[in-house]
Amino acid sequence: MAPIIALAVLALAIILERFWSLRRREVLPPGLGEEVRDWARGRQLDPKHIDILRHNSPLGELLAAGLDVRHRPREIIKERIEDVGRHVAHRLERFLNTLGTIAAVTPLLGLLGTVFGMIQMFLGILTSGVGDANKLAGGIGQALISTAAGLCVAIPAVMFHRYLRGRVTEYVVDMEKQAIALLDALDEAPSATPGKPPRATKARGGEA
Repeated sequence: MAPIIALAVLALAIILERFWSLRRREVLPPGLGEEVRDWARGRQLDPKHIDILRHNSPLGELLAAGLDVRHRPREIIKERIEDVGRHVAHRLERFLNTLGTIAAVTPLLGLLGTVFGMIQMFLGILTSGVGDANKLAGGIGQALISTAAGLCVAIPAVMFHRYLRGRVTEYVVDMEKQAIALLDALDEAPSATPGKPPRATKARGGEA
């Protein structure tokens, strides 16, 4: 039971941390993609603002990677965005493999605890006889508690693991759409009216 309880606490901590870190406004700030595209069309690409954008959010990091090589051919920009995107996706999936492992291991730990309990009980019967049937039934029930505990941890862990993976996949698809839109904006002719740099009000790395 002790390992099952420890894994239950760890699974709960991972679930809470991922729900906090994977809030949509933190990963895909509303309006950021459109703002960066307006900035790119106006060709007002200050390195300081690009660096602030990089620390803004996962989406900002992806878009900043494209702006870093904006003067290169489209295929080169696309490759850079894809490379950075793999790292961003890996960070978004942080701890999810651990949660999946907990979901797979806890039922086995519960079954192992039940097996040990049954072995101990039958060894007792071997030495002292069957004795009271009620006591025997109580021993079997007690041995099955660990299996039930393992399943109680594993079932929510599986559900949250799949839900969080689905959320990460959805975010990755949305970031790909924003990256493609940025590539199209970079291909457009420069605007006659200077563009306005993005606010980057949520930047973590500094102020604009």
